[in-house]
Amino acid sequence: MMKALILSGGKGTRLRPLTYTTAKQLVPIANTPILGYVLRHIKDAGIKDIGIIISPETGNEVKQYVKNGKGWGVKVTYILQAEPAGLAHAVKTAKNFLKKDNFIMYLGDNLLSHGVKDAVREFKRQSALGGIDAAIFLKEVDNPKQFGVAKLDKKGNILKLIEKPKNPPSNLALVGVYIFTARIHDAIDKIKPSLRGELEITDAIQMLLNMGGRVKSEVLKGWWLDTGKKDDILQANTIVLDEYIKRQINGIVDSKSQILGRVTVEKGASVINSIIRGPVVIGKNSEIKNSFIGPFTSIGREVTVTDSSIEHSVILSNAFLSGVERLEDSLIGKNTKIIRNAVRHRALRLMIGDDSTVEV
Repeated sequence: MMKALILSGGKGTRLRPLTYTTAKQLVPIANTPILGYVLRHIKDAGIKDIGIIISPETGNEVKQYVKNGKGWGVKVTYILQAEPAGLAHAVKTAKNFLKKDNFIMYLGDNLLSHGVKDAVREFKRQSALGGIDAAIFLKEVDNPKQFGVAKLDKKGNILKLIEKPKNPPSNLALVGVYIFTARIHDAIDKIKPSLRGELEITDAIQMLLNMGGRVKSEVLKGWWLDTGKKDDILQANTIVLDEYIKRQINGIVDSKSQILGRVTVEKGASVINSIIRGPVVIGKNSEIKNSFIGPFTSIGREVTVTDSSIEHSVILSNAFLSGVERLEDSLIGKNTKIIRNAVRHRALRLMIGDDSTVEV
């Protein structure tokens, strides 16, 4: 039997201030939390026994979203990692859940275009023959110094792994998805914390190699998204909207409005005297009035947009926007208000939280 381990802890510092109140894995892409796509990919691979690593800060929010996993047809066990002490430490923390089973480890803020179904099937086949101890996913990147990087032989076997190297041996970065046999536990037991005080999964895989283990790699042909920063979220939103959104009008669109292209208007939403140019998704019970919503925009639930123009943005639930002449390339958090000042004296009046960025 194969299990899955989803990492949904961490503090999400690169997405602050949004992640002061929201787990980064629950930030929505096309109105579905990233974690929802991860769970679907694992279920599609035929894996139904899933452990989810949670943190003290955001664990309850993750539990509220996933519950017992029945919504995806899976069984979920929650595993608390008290401190973000590294990916290998997360595996160590989950050892009682994983036992001696093979497992896939999937970082909950990563997305793969083709899921993991084929890779899991191939791993099962090779591990049954005793020919593989781990499989990792790689992707060519422009900035390999910022990632764990792999050096391969001509057959695609891993020769060496280096975490954030000064002189990268290749441009092949490790993606946040790994498949292991139980041998990885022995490797983790042999490694020590890195200079940043964490048990690194790259060190564990390197130790597995040193122990004579066989580690295969797959270089991804499709897209991979690490949604750790605002621009990553917007890029992911653009790609997912482009690939998945269909024209589906379940809300109310009045006769003065125009719906152009692939637009989803969810139940209870209303579009009044507005132009919506897809791909766009408008969440449940939202109201768009006297506005333009341009391509690659996701509007969450119970959002109000009046007299505004929005394009290439993600607006989370319960936001209120009024009189915004042009908003683009933006990520707007829950329960926020953006309103135009009615007085003639034009000036910015802002209340900005910690770790915010404002471009004017």
